[in-house]
This record gives sequence, structure tokens and C-alpha cells, in this order.
Amino acid sequence: MNRKLHNDQDYPIANREYKDGLFRMVFQKKEDLLSLYNALNGSSYTDPDELEVNTLGNVLYLTRKNDISFLISGMMNLYEHQSTFNPNMPVRGLIYLCRLYEKYIVKNEIDIYTSSLKELPFPQYFVFYNGTEKEPDRQELKLSDMFKAPPVSRTPALECIATMLNINYGHNKDLMVKCQRLREYAVFVETVRQELTSGTDFDQSVANAVDICINGNILKDILTDQKAEVIQMILETYDKELHDKTLRHEGYEDGYNKGSTDGYLEGITAGISNLISTLQELHLSREETLAKIQEKYDLSAEDAENYMGKYWKV
Repeated sequence: MNRKLHNDQDYPIANREYKDGLFRMVFQKKEDLLSLYNALNGSSYTDPDELEVNTLGNVLYLTRKNDISFLISGMMNLYEHQSTFNPNMPVRGLIYLCRLYEKYIVKNEIDIYTSSLKELPFPQYFVFYNGTEKEPDRQELKLSDMFKAPPVSRTPALECIATMLNINYGHNKDLMVKCQRLREYAVFVETVRQELTSGTDFDQSVANAVDICINGNILKDILTDQKAEVIQMILETYDKELHDKTLRHEGYEDGYNKGSTDGYLEGITAGISNLISTLQELHLSREETLAKIQEKYDLSAEDAENYMGKYWKV
């Protein structure tokens, strides 16, 4: 995606090879990551060098790196950020953790084929959620909930628990007080969302949010030094979120698969309705939404306007 910011000042072109997400960027310094760990665990470590970052590169089947993983005080910590609710995080965590333990065993030359019991770091898996769907401050997602029910009651051989924390502004207030960096991240995301409702051009809204936070001393170091990368990341994240939500909400394929004309038309209508709702939730203008549904569903201008009249919320 190539976007040009519509303002009087051109920002420097973002490094297109920069693949890190904003959450990982915010916690790229060990002292900030240590602050988040302390806030989550009620600990008071002060030496960032006690923390050993071991974030993985691309993992088999997942084609992406995990957000943050590190070792400290005998704890294996895996932190993931999600802007959409994903109930499948436990299985992703299982795959990541297996790779992390494999690396740990090799690095420390642990022989797991002996008769003596070996000691491994204690695992912790947190998912930091800041999507637009309503979710509680804290919930547990369990791998065992994904398993098919056996014929008779049995205990599964595997379990992986992802503790999902809602880090939207106004949630988990105690945690935000304990970790200033996390609070600033939440404020920044909320500022972006507020600016998107201002009616200003999308690109300009993002640039305005960045400037507001810099002036308010919110993530000032990152937003000043890496402004182009941050703006580009937001724009790309927005496009991905729009794409993902569209795929989740489209109902026309389900209608088509019913094998009946009525089902197909019903599915088309549901798909258009959900797409309009999604685009409105993402703060696209009425005109932009009208153009998108007309293009996607090959509608006439009159039909597209009729759907907008039914499903656009004033």
C-alpha cells in the first residue's frame, strides 16, 4: 500500500523493510519490557540485563515471528499483541513455546534422554488485546477448549493457557498505573481512534494523532525518532484489519454454499449489511463505504444507495 500524507509537510518515507509491530517497537528496550514484566507479576526487578530476549523468527506453519519472548528469573515469558479477538491463540502459543523450549534445551545442552529429572523455565503466556470488540479486562483462553470431545471423559495430554488482557484505554487500570509505557501505548491507540472520527482525511487523522501524542509526551521518543515507521505501520495495520474484518463478516459465500437462490440472495444481503457495518466501525465515510460495496458486489449506483439507506447507521 502506498499512501501520501495530505498535509503541508511531507514526512520522510518509511523504511518498507521495517516489519516490527508497534507493540514490539514500544517494548523494544529491555527497561520498558522489564517494567511490563514487573507490573504483570508484582515483582520489582531493576536490572534490565537480567532479562534475556529470545524472540523467535518465522515459526513453521505460522510464517511470522512472535511479538516478544524472554527469560528472567527462571520464567519463560511469551507476550503477543492482537488487534482482533482470536480464540486460537493457545495453539499458536503452544507452537511458539515448543520452539522456545527446543532452543533452550539445545543452548543449555540439557540431555532429556537421561533418567534424572531436568529443570525447565516456568512458562507464562500473555496476549495483549486492543481491538474494537468488547472484551473483559482479563480472560483465559485454553488449548483444551479447542479439542474435540472424546467418546468418554478423559484428561488431555496437552494444555496451553493464554491469559488475554484488554489493554484498551480505560481497561486494566491498575496494570496501567504500574506500567507507564503500557498506559502511553493505550492512550496513543485511543488518540488515533478519536482522530479517525473527526471527519478529517484518514492519512491526515493518523498524522494528527501522532503530533498530539508527541506534544502530550505520549510515546514521545518513538513517535519523534521513528515517526515515518509508526505512521506507515498504522496505515498498513488499518488495511489489514479492514481486510480481516471483511473476510470474517462476509455472509454471501455461506448463502451461495446453501445451493439455493434464496439462500444466495440472503447471503449477499447479509454480506453487504455486515460490510457496511464494519466499514462504518472503521470510520470510513459514507461516500467511501458506498464506493466499496458498489465495487465489491458489482452493484449499480441505485442498488448500492438502497443498501446504504437500509444499513448505514446515522
